[in-house]
Amino acid sequence: MKPAAIPGLISGIEPGSPAEAAGIEAGDQLIEIDGQVPRDAVDVQFYGAGELVTVQLRKANGLIDVIEFEKDYDADLGLQFESATWDGIQLCNNNCFFCFLKGLPRGMRKSLYIKDDDYRLSFLHGNFVTLTNLTEDDWARLEEQRLSPLNVSVHASELGLRRKMLSNRTAPDVLEQLRRLGELGIQAHTQIVLCPGVNDGEHLDRSLADLAALHPIVQTISVVPVGASPKLEEWSLRKDGIEVATASPEYAAAVVQSVTAVQKASRKAFGRSVAQCSDEFYIRANIRVPGRIAYDGLPQYENGIGMVRVLLDDWHRTRSQLRRHPVNLEGRSIVVASGTLAAPVLAAVAEELASLTGIGVEVVGVANSVFGDRVNVSGLVCGEDWAKAVAGTDADTVFLPRHSLDYFGEQFLDGLKPSELSARVGRPVAFASQWSEVVDMLLHGSSPPARTRATNGAMWSEPLPANVVA
Repeated sequence: MKPAAIPGLISGIEPGSPAEAAGIEAGDQLIEIDGQVPRDAVDVQFYGAGELVTVQLRKANGLIDVIEFEKDYDADLGLQFESATWDGIQLCNNNCFFCFLKGLPRGMRKSLYIKDDDYRLSFLHGNFVTLTNLTEDDWARLEEQRLSPLNVSVHASELGLRRKMLSNRTAPDVLEQLRRLGELGIQAHTQIVLCPGVNDGEHLDRSLADLAALHPIVQTISVVPVGASPKLEEWSLRKDGIEVATASPEYAAAVVQSVTAVQKASRKAFGRSVAQCSDEFYIRANIRVPGRIAYDGLPQYENGIGMVRVLLDDWHRTRSQLRRHPVNLEGRSIVVASGTLAAPVLAAVAEELASLTGIGVEVVGVANSVFGDRVNVSGLVCGEDWAKAVAGTDADTVFLPRHSLDYFGEQFLDGLKPSELSARVGRPVAFASQWSEVVDMLLHGSSPPARTRATNGAMWSEPLPANVVA
């Protein structure tokens, strides 16, 4: 386990929440909630779900305060904690040849190097876990608290193949584990990280079929490409004799075909797609991404599933508004930078934006010098690469993807801060997730990036306790 943080240390309060109304402040420490000593933020949610909730706090000045809340059932108190878990983090007991952490270079944020595999963080933040390290005490807690849904990395439904991929000879049968979760009333979103020549072809078809057969326990199945940096490629070949190959357009098209077949069968059987394909496979294969209905409400959006569809739908709405209510932005210019994967999609939209408003738009696809060209998504581009790519621009504003920053909106993967990047570029830098946000900021000005709505990146943004050595 990763060593523990300070138990119950409150780092912030949600505006307008019951906690704010009660005068709770950052720096206070939660000691008890409804007579229970919480082990983590999960316990706070569980014991704080009732309509009458009593909390005991140690204030920053050392005094003890007892507060009783009267609220709607399941309403959140609005407490934010320094760390989601206070008794340590369960670490991964696998040694996957395709583990992205093996390809991390030196110099990233320290929290990124933590090889977590904690079901509590899966429930709280959407982290993917393998379920290979669960104890009977963990299963008892899952039964008591019904932590649903969980995000589960499957990779292969065949036990022998999965054990090979995880490099874990004792890994349990994940299909049996998913059935056990279902018996407890817990659902799962699953993922298959596809490694060419290893778990694809007939293995992928079997995994898709096995997982789809477990619906509704398995709510979704995502198929995503392995993200291999040069360091990870070398490691995998040297240590495991496995080449982490690049997906060709033909390969990507075959993957889309396999997923589409399961989607059609699932919609007929369940009224849902269940199986979903990474945006990267559609782009590589030059296949149009499906409509929003195929994404079952976008539960795996943060996993790169449906981001292009959301971006395009947002642009279509924004384009309609600009046609109804024209704006003139002639004489202004912007740079929109992204990872190389999304750049062609953004360029097509940028051309339409320019024709509608008169603004000059340059789209810059930024290659990843840290993780290599194969890692082409915007969220893994470091601050140094952004700075080099847009240096020397005379555009009025540089727009970067919001998800290239951490959960709090304070720094890039390499620790560079937005203000530092802006100073180096010599131009204002703004952050957006959608084209509607770009247009709104052009018309009304930008503001500093806020926390993300999804908490997927929260754990990797948290400061490490002083006694943790990454």
